[in-house]
Amino acid sequence: MNLSRYMTEAAVKLEMVTAIEPLEEGASKVRWLQDSKEKILDELISVLEAGNRIGNRTKLLLDYVNREKKATTGIGHGIAIPHIRSMQAKEFMMGFARSTAGYDFDSLDQKPAHLFFVMAAPPYDDNFYLKAFKSLSEMLQFDTVREQLMQVTSPGEVIRIIRSHE
Repeated sequence: MNLSRYMTEAAVKLEMVTAIEPLEEGASKVRWLQDSKEKILDELISVLEAGNRIGNRTKLLLDYVNREKKATTGIGHGIAIPHIRSMQAKEFMMGFARSTAGYDFDSLDQKPAHLFFVMAAPPYDDNFYLKAFKSLSEMLQFDTVREQLMQVTSPGEVIRIIRSHE
């Protein structure tokens, strides 16, 4: 699948800036994690906004938050792929963001997520959306791809890496 054609340099963020407060003693880990994820998802939506293909930003964020409450999209190996079908997505869109330090994203392996691929599609776009998710997941299973994405220094390199592994 030609995922690189759905990526633009404007939808690539090489270093995330979301500040997450440390978990205070006695505070609810579940609530802290939900708040942290919401802040991270908000930054990821700003990556998607670069393409001007989203409807209501607040509703889109709520869709992502509700999706994360059902099951985490932190798939492990330092990767999270927040993905939804939403009325707020005018067409299929995909973005990339990286956090060198990593974020607790409730990943399946309980390790920080560093590489974030955010995807959104209209509700009627099941088939393509699932193929894109599968293709991306298969590509990211290789250590070399993840290592290359951690080392990139320009948005164009991200797209080139995706293109070379399609």
